[in-house]
Amino acid sequence: MKKIQILGTGCPKCKLLAENTEKAVKEAGIEAEIVKVTAIKDIMQFGVMTTPALAIDGAVKSAGKVLSSEDIKKLLV
Repeated sequence: MKKIQILGTGCPKCKLLAENTEKAVKEAGIEAEIVKVTAIKDIMQFGVMTTPALAIDGAVKSAGKVLSSEDIKKLLV
């Protein structure tokens, strides 16, 4: 099972990225744990300077933009 982390403080873009991620996981038919990381100190441990960001299994895949569910599905495969 994949671990997907949404890095962001809860802004509208962060929420949209979370929604797109949930949609992508459902459409791809995979099992994944989606975790929202909202504490600044925790986000900084990933080396991310701009949010929202997306990490899959601990590796940052995107930062500073909202990926579409289609883009996220490509990262999950």
